[in-house]
Amino acid sequence: MPPIDKPEPLTRAQKRELEAELARLEGPGRADAVQSIATARAFGDLSENFEYHAAKNEQGLLERRIALLRDRLDRAVLVDEKAAAASETIGVGSKVKLEDEKGERMEIQISSVGGVSPESPVGRALVGRKAGDKVKIHAPNGAWRARVVSVGH
Repeated sequence: MPPIDKPEPLTRAQKRELEAELARLEGPGRADAVQSIATARAFGDLSENFEYHAAKNEQGLLERRIALLRDRLDRAVLVDEKAAAASETIGVGSKVKLEDEKGERMEIQISSVGGVSPESPVGRALVGRKAGDKVKIHAPNGAWRARVVSVGH
C-alpha cells in the first residue's frame, strides 16, 4: 500500500501516543521478533516448522505496523488546541456528547488515535457541527440520527 498524502490532524497527546508506540515496536518489539525467529529456527527443518513461519508472519505484521505509524507521523499536522478549545465547533480532539433518537446518550472523542476517527461515518457527520445540531449518520449498518448535546475540548 503506497503512503497516503493526506494530512493527519493530531493533538500533541495523540502524536506522543503514536511516537511511544513506534518506539516500543522498533525497540523491544523488533528484538522480540528476532528472538522468536531464532528460537523457532533452532527447532530444525524450516519447511515444516510452524513456529518459524508463525514468527516470520508476526515479524511481517510488526514491520507493517511500524511503516503505518511512520507514515502517519510523517503526515502529522498538529491541531491548534487553544483555538479548538475556544471554538464551539467539533474538530479533532473534541469530546462530544450525543443523544440518539431513542434518547440514549453516548460520549465520544474525535481522534484517529483511540477514538472516533474524523474519517469515519460518525466523524464525518460531526466535524464542523455545534451543540444543538442534529446530524444524520450514514453507517454501514444503516443511517441513524442524533443530536449534539455538548462539545468539549
